[in-house]
Amino acid sequence: MLLVLFFTKIKLVSLYAIGVAIGAPVLTALTGRWPRKTVLLALMALFIGGNLLAWLAPGYESLIAARILTGLAHGVFFSIGSTIATSLVSKEKEASAIATMFTGLTVALVTGVPLGTWIGQIFGWRATFLIVALLGLIALIGSALLVPSNLKQSPPAQLKQQLAVLIHPRLLLVYAMTAVGYGGTFVAFTYLAPILQQVTGLAEGAISLVMLVYGVSVAVGNIWGGKLADRQGPVNALLWIFAALALTLLVFSVTANSPVLAVLTVLVWGAFAFGNVPGLQVYVVQLAGRYTPNAVDVASGLNIAAFNVGIALGSVIGGVVVERMSLTDAPWIGALIVMLAFLLTWFSGHLDRSGEPSAASEAAPSAQ
Repeated sequence: MLLVLFFTKIKLVSLYAIGVAIGAPVLTALTGRWPRKTVLLALMALFIGGNLLAWLAPGYESLIAARILTGLAHGVFFSIGSTIATSLVSKEKEASAIATMFTGLTVALVTGVPLGTWIGQIFGWRATFLIVALLGLIALIGSALLVPSNLKQSPPAQLKQQLAVLIHPRLLLVYAMTAVGYGGTFVAFTYLAPILQQVTGLAEGAISLVMLVYGVSVAVGNIWGGKLADRQGPVNALLWIFAALALTLLVFSVTANSPVLAVLTVLVWGAFAFGNVPGLQVYVVQLAGRYTPNAVDVASGLNIAAFNVGIALGSVIGGVVVERMSLTDAPWIGALIVMLAFLLTWFSGHLDRSGEPSAASEAAPSAQ
């Protein structure tokens, strides 16, 4: 019975991720003609509706539909939100604006997972979806009151202009950086709790506390990563963060056997794990503004999809590593994957410096 529940949970989580990955680029493209604030409000309404459907779901099929609906809303919300965030601040604060937005997601993950578990245990799993719907209603009201109505919006992109973001080599390179750089972390993070329990020897209660502090470290690192990207530019910031992240994962494969050193390494890991998010997102927005200016939102949405592809691939690779090797092999293999993201980032920066962007820019109109 427990095995059935486990695989049911994995399937629902996977369907949500699929909804995010598909919804981010596709619905972003389809809503290109809508005012940005209208899109935000519609997305929050869809998110609320999906969670209400899950709350009232009469059967498994309707619960699946609800998860897909909420995933669709999630993907587009963050792709549109990234471009809105950058449009509300000066150019030198774009990465910090994106970091602030994603810090909200981080805090939600840190507080929401244990809170949702507690609500489910006390009031039943349906109550969790009802509470999320009510929180969504608060977000809807806040967006309606606080988000400006006169947001700057690019002219609606034609279909061939939207398709250009799928084939432009410079944008594809950033999507690869995102998927590999983000995915490398999840090779090890997916199995962090088992590592801390089976290798480090921590008690279950201690692991929960470590994960909570890890989440706080992630939030701090996210903000720090945004400020670093603002000061040094996204490429330089990403090079530093990917190098530090790879080194930390490599160190964790050794320190995992020591409770004190393992916990300290995990806290450092948290500071770098999500610090790459602002730089990656602002970089794709900047390059899309240069090469596909009429489809920046779509490019942003595809990068959100790349984050979720990275999470899925990292989890799958981690599963293979743990099954065929050992738990302590996951961190150093994750480090190797992150180093691949470092090399891709260096190459992209080299293209920026060498004048290759101008040649690519000439090819972009023909693609459009």
